[in-house]
Amino acid sequence: MSKTITNRVRELRIALGWTQEQLAQAAGVSRQSINSIERNRYVPSLELALIFARIFSHPTDHIFQLERQS
Repeated sequence: MSKTITNRVRELRIALGWTQEQLAQAAGVSRQSINSIERNRYVPSLELALIFARIFSHPTDHIFQLERQS
């Protein structure tokens, strides 16, 4: 069984009314990184996950989920 990490970054960013560029600036990464994370093409580092938790005021496990695939 393989595992995949999914996230709610896009949903939470939109709830704040932010663009990808605004989130990228707040997190200290590129807009392309935000795009890749939102499309589940890139799993952020623990440091970046904790930065998202602060930005969104949510625990990391409410932003990122470990999904099992059969």
